[in-house]
Amino acid sequence: MDNKIGLREAISIGIGGMVGGGIFAVLGLAVALAQGGTPIAFLLAGFLALITSYSYVKLSQAYPDRGGTVKFINQGFGKTVFSGAMNNLLWLSYIIMLSLYASAFGSYAPNLLKLTSNPTYDFHIYASAIILLATAINYYSIAVVGKIEAYAVVIKLLILLAFVGIGAYGLIGNVNLVQLSPEHWETPIKLFAGGMVIFVAYEGFELIANAAPDIKNPEKNISRAYYISVIFVILLYVIIAFVTVGSLPFGEIANAEDYVLAKAAEPMLGKIGFSIITVAALISTFSAINASLYGGSRVNFEIAQDDELPHHFLSKVWNQPLGLLITSIATLVLVNVLKLESISTAGSVGFLIIFGIVNLTGYRLAKEIKANKFLPLIGALLCGIALIVLISQQAQSNLTGVIIAIGIVVFCILLESIYKTFEARGNKTSN
Repeated sequence: MDNKIGLREAISIGIGGMVGGGIFAVLGLAVALAQGGTPIAFLLAGFLALITSYSYVKLSQAYPDRGGTVKFINQGFGKTVFSGAMNNLLWLSYIIMLSLYASAFGSYAPNLLKLTSNPTYDFHIYASAIILLATAINYYSIAVVGKIEAYAVVIKLLILLAFVGIGAYGLIGNVNLVQLSPEHWETPIKLFAGGMVIFVAYEGFELIANAAPDIKNPEKNISRAYYISVIFVILLYVIIAFVTVGSLPFGEIANAEDYVLAKAAEPMLGKIGFSIITVAALISTFSAINASLYGGSRVNFEIAQDDELPHHFLSKVWNQPLGLLITSIATLVLVNVLKLESISTAGSVGFLIIFGIVNLTGYRLAKEIKANKFLPLIGALLCGIALIVLISQQAQSNLTGVIIAIGIVVFCILLESIYKTFEARGNKTSN
């Protein structure tokens, strides 16, 4: 029992997974898409996360396994080409999230220290350097990764809660409050699409599934951990969006889109507030990169263990899974090639598909996991609708992101099909 984790720690895993670099990376993008309706966009995305968390609760209780989502998909669909493709999509979605966090770090860091006279160069230097540093730490010691995450969760939450408290007080009499009125909202379909583009800010609650075997009193604490962490983050994000849109004119938000949270602290606390939020963003994104590198390499390892990737991925480089090195290199490439909106779109498409499949698993296994069939079915349908709306809306303004997202899905299916074909031939030859 000494190795078990309690409710507080389980909630921390969920909150820490969600309040990583996502809010710092996508807040400006959310405002650009939803305008004054940004709090509603975050609420819609949060509602979908909350519905999906029901399936995760029931699956985590019935099949507690450190493989988490990978194991759930295999439980629902067997070890087939489809499940293998979806699990590979999960791994690639981790890489996309890492690119998102690194992009946020590269956008915030030059506000404290400019390395060159060219902002673009500074972005690429910082984004690449933080990936390399996090990779080195992961190779050096997993224990250090855990300690960084433990401290970072507390620091970033304290700073964000202080931002919310001071920001709410600073809204009194602020002329920009009018921007939150319905006439400044985008159309309902655009609000929904905006919420789905920034859906990646909520994906981290699924990390609780990986810790399910270690949670004390799982019958009660697994459900509490999911619901408390998701509801807390929904409220936090909605209030942060409310404070941001009510503090700055849309023009200033657009100009500071990549580091808008720091800019929103200026009217209340001046340059000191700007610097404090910038530091919080750097700590958050760094810790998120650290944890996600480890998580991504573990997902890759689990997939290979389940014969859905070649067993070469079970080998180690410098005493760590090969997937860590591949995940790091792929992240370096993506963050230096893609723009923020394309990264966010691809990440949201990936996780909407994954969460839709998990909801479908919950529906198919409802009797075995003692679940209400209605909620997982609603979750799967909502994920499907959200995916269609997101792709159709982004195709008009961000076709590159849509093509990349679809390309990644197709690549995962082809990769798994080719691997299964060669594996079947190898088995026939050996027999």
